[in-house]
Amino acid sequence: MRVLFDTSVLVAALTQSHAHHDRSLPWLQRGQSGDIAFLVVGHTLAELYSVLTTLPVRPRLSPSVAWRLVHENVEAAAEIVTLTDDDYLATIERLAQRGMAGGIIYDALIARAAEKAGAERLLTWNEAHFRRAWPEGESIIGSP
Repeated sequence: MRVLFDTSVLVAALTQSHAHHDRSLPWLQRGQSGDIAFLVVGHTLAELYSVLTTLPVRPRLSPSVAWRLVHENVEAAAEIVTLTDDDYLATIERLAQRGMAGGIIYDALIARAAEKAGAERLLTWNEAHFRRAWPEGESIIGSP
């Protein structure tokens, strides 16, 4: 099964104190072991680093620890899906035609990557956002 991971699931999996850690970690472990095809969007790596370095946890994660978590747990095991200029433009156009503005673009880009990579499941803790951004993909959007 080809599973694209949203940042929200990766943050939960990598943060033991996160409310969704226990449900997210097994999915990350399945991806790392090769039990499922573990997909992430290229910009998810940057977003994951950003979130990990600003989480309100004590002690705060240093940039080097956040890098190690991204590198060892995600980048080393995942298939990284990249978007082309045409993917970005088509996604922006789709949102504009639907009258959608603002930060929904980021969820729509992840949805575009899921579509492009042939994902059979898009894992997120923000299901409503993704259903709004990608109603055509509703059947594969879900939480761990």
